[in-house]
Amino acid sequence: MILQSLYELYDRLEKDRAYEVAPLGFSLQQITFRIVLNTDGTLHAIDDMRQAEGTKWRPRLLRVPGSTKSPGSGFNPGFLWDNTGYMLGYKPKDTDSDRTKNSFLAFKKRHLDLQNQIQSQRFEAVCHFLSDWDPGKASEFVILDEVNPGYGVFQIRGETAYIHEDDAVHDWWMSHLQKQVQGNHGHCLITGLWRSIVETQPKIKRVGEQSESLLVSFNAPAFESYQKKQSLNAPISEEAAFKYATALNALLAGPMSDRHRFRLGDTTVVFWTDRPSSVEDYLAAFFARGASGGAQDEKGQDESILDRLKLFLSALSKGKEAYGELDETPDRTKFYMLGLTGQAKGRIGVRFFYQDCLANLLEHLREHYMDIDLVPWTGCDKNNRWRTPEFPELWQILDETAPRRQGKVDRDQIPPLLAGPLLQAVIMGQRYPEGLYQALLRRIHMDRQINYIRCAVLKGCLNRNQGKEIKMCLDKDRKEPAYWTGCLFASLEKTQYDALGEIGASIRDRYYGSASATPRSVFPRLLRTYQHHLAKMERGKISREKLVRDIMAHLREFPANLNLTDQGLFALGYYHQMKELWTAKSDKTNQEENAE
Repeated sequence: MILQSLYELYDRLEKDRAYEVAPLGFSLQQITFRIVLNTDGTLHAIDDMRQAEGTKWRPRLLRVPGSTKSPGSGFNPGFLWDNTGYMLGYKPKDTDSDRTKNSFLAFKKRHLDLQNQIQSQRFEAVCHFLSDWDPGKASEFVILDEVNPGYGVFQIRGETAYIHEDDAVHDWWMSHLQKQVQGNHGHCLITGLWRSIVETQPKIKRVGEQSESLLVSFNAPAFESYQKKQSLNAPISEEAAFKYATALNALLAGPMSDRHRFRLGDTTVVFWTDRPSSVEDYLAAFFARGASGGAQDEKGQDESILDRLKLFLSALSKGKEAYGELDETPDRTKFYMLGLTGQAKGRIGVRFFYQDCLANLLEHLREHYMDIDLVPWTGCDKNNRWRTPEFPELWQILDETAPRRQGKVDRDQIPPLLAGPLLQAVIMGQRYPEGLYQALLRRIHMDRQINYIRCAVLKGCLNRNQGKEIKMCLDKDRKEPAYWTGCLFASLEKTQYDALGEIGASIRDRYYGSASATPRSVFPRLLRTYQHHLAKMERGKISREKLVRDIMAHLREFPANLNLTDQGLFALGYYHQMKELWTAKSDKTNQEENAE
């Protein structure tokens, strides 16, 4: 289903010029230079074709005849395009001059052999240039050292089109493609048609890297059935292989790739719909904002992205009746999501593949945000470490499972198997991974930070996985002792703060771990300390003492031990009570009305 879905996607992308998808027999290449010829084939100039993007120079993406060049020890000259070694017989800092020389001779021979077949004056000019060119002169052109590595093309002086775009050249190339016949034919597993079968599958680009890998490959005798080697035992036609690889490369590394991919942990995720849909823009902002690997600076957010996110979340909060605001026919629009990894050397691994109608995806996203919906709190410490985002994004959730080094998240410490299951839980409406819940509790015990994102996810896990039905804010009707023990701990810490202000180590820093795991061994000592702190408070003693008595009324005795579920309730009770203690009365009224 993966290859078939990508095969079908190709036809949609080819119709949209923004994706710059090449047709069969052509490819998009990164062109860095052009050889400008006079009409008689003499050299006029060698120009830099790179484009400025900020402080960097980027290659220009052009459609050229032929597919992506495969590395190897043999010679594989392109047709009217290639690198400086093939086109000019020159490479900067050349370590194998003999191979470079032979590369140029192979490129020259290929074109001169076609001189009588292609009736084009422009192609004649290329042949004359190659016949007369002396590779020793290439070192005179300093620009060649700057544009390497990269590919080049030919152009006639004064013309805007390139020689490979000449009508006669193009017609010859198309007829050449039709004459190419492969020795092996069979029924294509993607289309079901009897076609020429590709022997080696096309390569897929790695995001952010120059290297390429295989999505489909056979590299051992164990994968050969009835002596059918390589991909002949799982036949895919040349056309189908080209289409699925081109479509996937467009999603991963094409000009519109930011609209279709994001990174979550060690997984690169691509997503698309079966027809053009504005939801892709919303989902790109929803999933990909800040997910490229670095922490997101909220002050530098693009306002247009934030506006799209607000509209998207607004529609989600309204439910199914508002999904039409995002897509005209969400019940009939198909949605696909593919998770890929590159851990295995030389090949790409598939972490998951998800397909459903768009309406179901939106409903699962709505359920996710209902489950983790929590009253926001920025925290009370003077460094404002507990920032409250507008809504917890998946990359922010994963960040909370890793330690911080000098204020930065050490993403290498994120549990590697969390990203995929977390994403699947969100988009499929499945249970949240148990490892996520446990990882968050470990981080809370390690660094004593009980912040908004951590508690929101703990709430979601307890709601969805345990059926606890926890409210957004303080729930005075809850019965679990673990929840009220957390509320009591928050009240005792706030009393210490009101009495002493900022101190080196609060009771949270010293006792949170033991209080949330073995309350009976810790709270008697904390209550004795509380009496001393209460006596030093300048105001609010009566109300604080009443609050502690009301909380204690829910506790007949302190539990001896709290299991993992109860430790999550303890953290939420602490969070809710701290939010209550630090919120002004007017704000409390507004929050209670919103919760209702």
